[in-house]
Amino acid sequence: MATPRGKSVLFVCLGNICRSPIAEAVFRKMATDNGEVDQWVIDSGATSDWNTGSAPDARGLACLRKHVIETDHRARQVTKEDFMTFDHILCMDESNLRDLNKKASSVKNSKAKIELLGSYDPEKQLIIQDPYYGSDKDFETVYEQCVRCCKAFLEQHS
Repeated sequence: MATPRGKSVLFVCLGNICRSPIAEAVFRKMATDNGEVDQWVIDSGATSDWNTGSAPDARGLACLRKHVIETDHRARQVTKEDFMTFDHILCMDESNLRDLNKKASSVKNSKAKIELLGSYDPEKQLIIQDPYYGSDKDFETVYEQCVRCCKAFLEQHS
């Protein structure tokens, strides 16, 4: 699964239907536009198993389409193997961070650096709020945060 340069990133939120698939799609497009996508393994996952197999939220897909970004992602739960194969696991809020650190502590060969995606935000908005119970505007806010954070993350790891 590792690429020749060995760069990999997994974006994580609670259900893998709102925030993390948006972040994954945004990052994939940026890496593609930069001609670097073949140097990366890019995926997203959930801390819960609630939506396994589901497509991203329709409002999230509409937001991505508005920005000319496509995704065919299907929700999946983070596995123990993810901690051994991904270099970076970037999550959206403190609850995700707690869940991931707890899960990572039971993995012997965990190599993943687990961080909040928002820690890369030049505007210092550390938490990317779940837009599930919100409006289209909330999905747009998530998109904008993901763009800022993914751009900074990609620049640091190119």
